[in-house]
Amino acid sequence: MNRFRFRRALKFLALAILAVAAFGFGVMWLWNAVMPPLTGWHTLGFWQAVALLVLCRILFGGFRGRAGGWHWRHRIREKMEQMSPEERERFRQTLHHRCAFAEPRSEGLGSAATPE
Repeated sequence: MNRFRFRRALKFLALAILAVAAFGFGVMWLWNAVMPPLTGWHTLGFWQAVALLVLCRILFGGFRGRAGGWHWRHRIREKMEQMSPEERERFRQTLHHRCAFAEPRSEGLGSAATPE
């Protein structure tokens, strides 16, 4: 049993090192191919590219490794199904007022309100 766990941990470590190397070289290659010709900035080395990846992870929270990141849609859908039609309409109106740039939904799919 211990051999299995050790081998599993060793495989995980090898894959993690391989992934960091691949992403690091990918970022380094993309940066060096695009940024210096466009902006005149300096080229990046491998460790600078890895540090840039870590910085982006800290600032933007990428790589989607967390559990429960997209489950909020499911929770909202469940809550909407439990609401009465009046509550749903009130909720939609509240969202519309908060997001004033959004167009209100028309009731019919093909029936656009046209002035006559």
